Amino acid sequence: MSKDFAIKCIFLYQDLTEKGREYILSRQMVRSGTSIGANVREALRGQSRADFNAKLFIALKEASETEYWLELLMETGYITEEKGNELLDDCAQLICLLRSITKTTIENSFDRQ
Repeated sequence: MSKDFAIKCIFLYQDLTEKGREYILSRQMVRSGTSIGANVREALRGQSRADFNAKLFIALKEASETEYWLELLMETGYITEEKGNELLDDCAQLICLLRSITKTTIENSFDRQ
């Protein structure tokens, strides 16, 4: 899911920059949008439970940041409401999933103590 979202962010970035319309916001969006999946992958290969948790929290923060950049791109008219809402929905699903996982891992950490 996070990799598919990253690919959508890359395509949006290419579209915005190739048309010469926007470079700054879209660059921030593609950096944070692709970072989500990278941090999830790192978490899955974490060396410890603490490492796993830390990487997932970073992925959650990156997803939240991506949501912000997408909102700005949409509200400034660089992307259509339709395209923006599609990507915001995907981003919201990632945020919900990452929140759930991080909450569960925290609860499980306390249960083991």
